[in-house]
Amino acid sequence: MKSIQVVKVGSLRDPNPETRGQVKVVDIPEQVLGDEDVRIKVAYCAICGSDPHLVENIFGWDPPYGMGHELSGVITEVGPKATKKGLKVGDRVAGNFLHFCGTCYYCQNGQQQFCEHANESNNPGFSETIVWHESQVYKLPDDVSLKQGCLLEPISIAVRLMDKIDMKVGQRVAICGGGPIGLLSLQAIHMFGAASLTLIEPIADRRDLAIKYGADNVIDPITEDVVQRGLELTGGLGYDVVIDCSGNPRAAYPLPQITAKGGKLIYAAMYPNDWEMPLNLYKYCYYNELTITGLYVAPYAYPRAAQLLHRFQLDDFTTKVFELDDAVAAFDAQVTGKYPKILIRCNKIEGE
Repeated sequence: MKSIQVVKVGSLRDPNPETRGQVKVVDIPEQVLGDEDVRIKVAYCAICGSDPHLVENIFGWDPPYGMGHELSGVITEVGPKATKKGLKVGDRVAGNFLHFCGTCYYCQNGQQQFCEHANESNNPGFSETIVWHESQVYKLPDDVSLKQGCLLEPISIAVRLMDKIDMKVGQRVAICGGGPIGLLSLQAIHMFGAASLTLIEPIADRRDLAIKYGADNVIDPITEDVVQRGLELTGGLGYDVVIDCSGNPRAAYPLPQITAKGGKLIYAAMYPNDWEMPLNLYKYCYYNELTITGLYVAPYAYPRAAQLLHRFQLDDFTTKVFELDDAVAAFDAQVTGKYPKILIRCNKIEGE
């Protein structure tokens, strides 16, 4: 079957073709169906902001290796013991790219994100088919399209983020980074009744989307001083909740300065794995009593995310679609930052 693979590691932004990372459509065998697995004919798989980092080989894997975890599709085969969730051939589904073991200390302690045996080896979502354990799979609501359904995974991150925030109506909230996670999280936070909801983002089109989705204010970090403007918008108090969805060290560094005393600062992105940020512990942790945390994956969030899918404005995230054979062009478009989200159609599904 066709699958997009990383065949050479390196940055996709590298102007030198000799050292630039490379993706390619290759033929790989279909995965073996286990007793508790289902086979999914992939309709759409969206490019995640982390995928270019995988091409850069942030995890140290040996190429070639597959990518793609934000997917939707239709079940074509069900293992003989995949009976616990009532899944059947023809179901329209999406799901969690991680298969948690359920037996290790962390799974038993309500911390699946730290599962000692989490299996993500079967995640070539940019493929014609994929095999997942039934525990990873969720039926899509009837009023959610397959295009929208492939966004279940990023929406689950927004739901997990709301769990981390423990949001209260009327809190002042700032989000740094207007990529898909930032804009979807902004929508979720708007649903919770945030006050002075602000997006910090250099791309004008994404600032416009933030206003469309309910932001009260936007800050352009290129032309405005983020700290000065953030404090001005909050009457000098700062934001009760500040979330970084940019993954950019330069953008992440000033955020403690706009977090209110007693506030929460969440670094909710993937960062360079060798980057360390200086932090004045006396000022921010002792005197201001900030709660500073991060975000990895989204355990326990998928059922709620599936129920909320229809409440999100998703049209802007599903308009730019490439075919599976056009993988190189799709990833070239991804690194331009021009589009809020890029989808790759892996199969044409009748009636989609």
